[in-house]
Amino acid sequence: MSPPTSRVRRAAALVALATTGGLLLPVSTAQAAPRQQAPVTAQVTAPVTAQLGATATARYALASTQPTLRQGSRGAAVTTLQRRLAALHYDLGTVDGDFGPSTFHAVVAFQKVNGLSRDGIVGPNTWAKLSSPVIPKPRYRHSGLSVEANLTRQVLYLARDGQVIRILDASSGKASTPTVRGNYSITRRIDGWRQSDLGLLWKPNYFYRGYAIHGATSVPNYPASHGCVRVTIPAMNRLWGTIKVGLPVHVYA
Repeated sequence: MSPPTSRVRRAAALVALATTGGLLLPVSTAQAAPRQQAPVTAQVTAPVTAQLGATATARYALASTQPTLRQGSRGAAVTTLQRRLAALHYDLGTVDGDFGPSTFHAVVAFQKVNGLSRDGIVGPNTWAKLSSPVIPKPRYRHSGLSVEANLTRQVLYLARDGQVIRILDASSGKASTPTVRGNYSITRRIDGWRQSDLGLLWKPNYFYRGYAIHGATSVPNYPASHGCVRVTIPAMNRLWGTIKVGLPVHVYA
């Protein structure tokens, strides 16, 4: 059975007080996308309640009052989402209140790290996780910058001094052409397009033979490359000036 309404309201109030940065907004503050789904009510069903503790249940109930956001959404709720993702170090470019492709990939990366459905849609589950997210840590510590490709999560971490400072959506090698695992460093870079035997690579950063971290026009939410680690072209443009030859690269599952 669902908890009494007064208990849910009290717990929700505590969660609201603990939430910083104005993460949760009334539904009316956002402009929905043309195909916006109807807002989900704050009622929490018995199966959900059974799986969550009191605080988590209240957080989910509160998150259920938020607008569902997707590509094409605009407004204050999108700005709040972008600020929260940026504060959590997800790569999304400009905070502008416009849910475009870069925000979509930042949401997908967040969903990957937090074990959510990788659909790029910000519904109740994603809103709730934004209030209590997983904070990833690099597996390796360097005095300076390093890059880690987490093949299980399908994300790329930029780390500095043992802290993740940027998280990028990525797609590594598919099963028939897997990405090599191990500890490497960037050996050479090309500032522009490179036509390889297996396709076009934007600003590739090679770390082992022909394996590179590079920009691509397609970065699906699953392993799809011929062995390289793909990020989006805008993400590579943002990353390009930060990394350099000699940067440690760690690839693991």
